[in-house]
Amino acid sequence: MLEKMDAFFAARVNGYDQHMKTTIKGADEFYPYTASLLPKKSGAKILDLGCGTGLELEEYYRLNSQAKVTGIDCSPDMLEALQKKFPEKEITCIHGSYLEEPFGIELFDAAVSVESLHHFPAEKKRQCYRKLHAALKTDGYFVLTDYFAESEKQEKENFEALKAIKQKNNLSNEEFYHYDTPLTVQHEREILLQAGFSQVTLLKRWGATQTLLAKR
Repeated sequence: MLEKMDAFFAARVNGYDQHMKTTIKGADEFYPYTASLLPKKSGAKILDLGCGTGLELEEYYRLNSQAKVTGIDCSPDMLEALQKKFPEKEITCIHGSYLEEPFGIELFDAAVSVESLHHFPAEKKRQCYRKLHAALKTDGYFVLTDYFAESEKQEKENFEALKAIKQKNNLSNEEFYHYDTPLTVQHEREILLQAGFSQVTLLKRWGATQTLLAKR
């Protein structure tokens, strides 16, 4: 059976950091690399989509200890772990879905998301990216490090498999369940451009995980 997204992460908060660091190819490199792309100026305002326990923030705070982070996550257990990890940092935690929560207008110097957005279909992402584009300052940008499909065939098969499981178990399409449905890099790039970003560049790759930089 599929697990609802919040329940899935709540059940795995203990040991989550170790799991992510040791089971995903390139994790020892892509967390610090992603952090290195974020603004270094003191007081930089960062929006973290699907922040979890803050693995990318561990690296980022070493580079910018005075950054002001807003983290959105569907799991209150993950957010609690995040706050315990960084008790002295200025972190605003929002319990909710970044697909639904408002981001504000021209508030952030940059946004980041690591290994989170590959659970959602293109249209949901496009709507989210439109909000994100509006929430960034004029010279702002978005760093996306995520798991991508190797081909359109793989992308299609993942969505078809999820649809079949939902139908078999009579699960609602209005609920989000933990199941990997990554897009190809090309499709991800297309929806970011459709959402208003002026330039989207592929920077680096570690197996299926790749980093994109989207400039407002």
